[in-house]
Amino acid sequence: MSSLLALTLAASLAAAPPPVLTLQDALTQARKENLDLKAAQARLRQADTASRKAWSGYLPTITVGGAIIRNSNAAVIPPGPLGPEPVVIQPLIQRTFQAEARQAIIAPQLWAGIQAAYKSERVAELTVEQARREILFGVAQAYYGAAAQAQAVTVQERLVDLNGARAKDTKVRFDAGTVTRVALLRAEQDLSRAEQDLIRARNALASAKLVLATLLNVDSGDFEVAPPPEPQVPVQTETEVLVQRSLEQRADVAAARETTELARINKRGVWFSYLPTLGVTATYRLANAAGFQGSNDIWLITFGANWTIWDGGLREANLTEASAKIVEAQANSRKAELTAKEEVQRSQLDLQSALANRLKAEQTVELARESQRLTDVSFKAGVATYLEVADANTALTNAEIGLVAERLQASVAALRLLRSVGAFEARPLDSDLKKEDVTPPTVQPLPGATEEKPLQPATQEQPAQPEQQPAPQQ
Repeated sequence: MSSLLALTLAASLAAAPPPVLTLQDALTQARKENLDLKAAQARLRQADTASRKAWSGYLPTITVGGAIIRNSNAAVIPPGPLGPEPVVIQPLIQRTFQAEARQAIIAPQLWAGIQAAYKSERVAELTVEQARREILFGVAQAYYGAAAQAQAVTVQERLVDLNGARAKDTKVRFDAGTVTRVALLRAEQDLSRAEQDLIRARNALASAKLVLATLLNVDSGDFEVAPPPEPQVPVQTETEVLVQRSLEQRADVAAARETTELARINKRGVWFSYLPTLGVTATYRLANAAGFQGSNDIWLITFGANWTIWDGGLREANLTEASAKIVEAQANSRKAELTAKEEVQRSQLDLQSALANRLKAEQTVELARESQRLTDVSFKAGVATYLEVADANTALTNAEIGLVAERLQASVAALRLLRSVGAFEARPLDSDLKKEDVTPPTVQPLPGATEEKPLQPATQEQPAQPEQQPAPQQ
């Protein structure tokens, strides 16, 4: 009985359907497990130590040390004019201890270094935030591609079923002598071609799932993808409004601006190197030899100033280099703004083209369905031939696959527009970007939207299945 129960459970587990993955599931998994994102977050934690390193040069430094020395000879002044007791100048075994504390009082170059460290941390935050957005956009793009390929597989499976039924019916009629061998060969060729297309579609789906699984850091692509949501974006929004939103919300543009400010701070630090520095040092020493002081311990406080008058032209060279870096950062900042503007404008054009192509693809599908229906009626009436029926079914299948592709292009174009504006998986730039557990809305409303619409699963129109056609009477 136990063996039978084990076999039953094993069969049930084997027959269990694979899990269904939604877009939100994929994004959530990517936020937690994507390896590129983990590496970027680790780089941010490394960069976050810059300010502490910079402060270490200004905060107090305390050191202690000790030594035991075996001298070759001891130096002792016997009792006499200096005192009734012998004075040990150098014992045979000398033991010493020293504690020292240093504190910078005036260090202008360190002030600029601390400010630059905080600015570099800010640049790292924005850079990682931009990388995070790009990674999650890649996950969404891969998800849409896998979902579109799954729909293409469904279309191909329907075509295989249709051609299989037609080939079987044609074989029966050929055996009965009511159709020619040419009709049988054509039906078998159509079935073979459809099976080959189905294999290619399934392999493409498996490949797309493997890409998505790699991005999600899962072992295999044994899952199904749910119908993807359709991004809601206002198509008629003014380009200048979107460009302004992009310049305000894109992390790469903000990082380029902060880099320019960082270059200015570094140049200020070079100027500060011309100023003097002032520091204080406190020292405490303890030894087993009292010496002439008659005390085993001693302490002292030292105020020291340092002013480099000439360093061989190093500071002048650093000033020239810092000025060139400012010019470079300004050019990169301007380039980032122009790139953002160009991406917004191009994304708008791509979205308009994709929506127009999707509309034409929908119209093509409707025409192909009507043509297939009329061909079916004509065939039953004995007017249309088998070749016309096969061509109508092929045209309908191609139109359905084309519609799937155009829907994918429209969705990806909408995502690209959201990404170019800084509205896809975007955390506010004025928030604490170091927190890894903050999850922003997948899509933020764009200017011009009549109402805020969350991503909803798109209604996937299922193409009508053509009726099974009998074998032609030839």
